[in-house]
Amino acid sequence: MANWGQLRLQDAATPIIFELISFHDHAMTIVVLIISLVGYGLVSLTLNSLSRRYTYEAQLIETVWTVLPAILLLFLALPSLRLLYLIDEITDPLITLKAIGHQWYWSYEYSDFKHSVSFDSYIVPTDELTSGQYRLLEVDNRAVLPIQFELRLLVTAADVIHSWTVPSLGVKADAIPGRLNQLNVAITRPGVYYGQCSEICGANHSFMPIVIEAVDYKSFFQWLANLADQ
Repeated sequence: MANWGQLRLQDAATPIIFELISFHDHAMTIVVLIISLVGYGLVSLTLNSLSRRYTYEAQLIETVWTVLPAILLLFLALPSLRLLYLIDEITDPLITLKAIGHQWYWSYEYSDFKHSVSFDSYIVPTDELTSGQYRLLEVDNRAVLPIQFELRLLVTAADVIHSWTVPSLGVKADAIPGRLNQLNVAITRPGVYYGQCSEICGANHSFMPIVIEAVDYKSFFQWLANLADQ
């Protein structure tokens, strides 16, 4: 998750967010180049005393400032389209996790197994936090997922529109009543990843955090077996 004073994006935990961060850096390089060029032109125009009173056309420079922006847009559009297809591509997911938004908590369902597992995930009140837990981000039941596998996330809502968002995993989808939105994720390293509802869904919008705990597959199936026995 983010740290105090952190200026850049959160550390990537999936290939998708790694690609998104790379595209962000790529786009910022082009933006800085454009700002520098335009800034130099403005300063030069302001400070010099040269004039071209009898110049009525300049076809070369007009061609350059028409063609060059088009080329720059291609450098932005092609990687962007590639990323859009990567985000939507789901080949053979091992597990499907269904997240259901409520006012104001999340419910999770693991329905790929013989005994379906479901539970609710509520925020931990501030006066019940223990050492090492984060205020307004900790929940009583974390959603556990295995690492190094392709996973499918189904997102919906039971009442109003919510948004299931975990920045470190590069996933964000609106939870809309009556509709299933699909995401793919492949977590590369173990850890605890925090997110929050990103859609203003009512009075307690700020109090329905998301916590994903990524573990190895043996620990995941052991956790799932223990949960099913309860």
